[in-house]
Amino acid sequence: MRDTLKHKGMRNKLANLLAAKGIEDEKVLAAIREVPRHLFLDSSFEAHAYQDKAFPIGAEQTISQPYTVAFQSQLLQVKPNDKILEIGTGSGYQTSVLLKLKARVYTIERQLELFKTTSRFFGKMGYRPKKHIFGDGYKGLPEEAPFNGIIVTAGAPEVPKALLSQLAVGGRLVIPVGIEDQIMTLYVRKSEKEFEKTTFGNFRFVPLLEDKN
Repeated sequence: MRDTLKHKGMRNKLANLLAAKGIEDEKVLAAIREVPRHLFLDSSFEAHAYQDKAFPIGAEQTISQPYTVAFQSQLLQVKPNDKILEIGTGSGYQTSVLLKLKARVYTIERQLELFKTTSRFFGKMGYRPKKHIFGDGYKGLPEEAPFNGIIVTAGAPEVPKALLSQLAVGGRLVIPVGIEDQIMTLYVRKSEKEFEKTTFGNFRFVPLLEDKN
């Protein structure tokens, strides 16, 4: 598949739709306009790639709907050169939006099939996260902590303490919490021991799986 003027026009319409739905961060909307979402999907979905919908990407996982990607990205308040940890690389679409926001992205995927596919895709597209890791997102990435932001792209039954501990003071953790439906939750680290919690309504994600080994 190629990225054409038609695709760019469809991305503009999508960004305008997201703005109408309440996404206000112009940098996030600009990233949505830039990242060719259709290239992250099977070619059979190309005609629908710029609808505000989630689609399957294999390994019982999905590419999140664009509104969700934009909403989580907006909550992170990414500044250029921020160090961001992403739990759940998936298709790499959210990763790529973060890279367009000029973040230094460390991303973890626990599904080997997706990890291999996305590794090849990043190389082909020239998207370069600082690290792309096959591993257990529940544990985070302590050797690279602290992070200015952590984003979780799967539904967690509870907030992993490891992720909270890896936030820098002033850092932001964006995580959907719950079993069936999830509550989008933001934690801001105010000090070494104090976190401010804010919730933002219901979303639906695939579950965040923990490696019990």
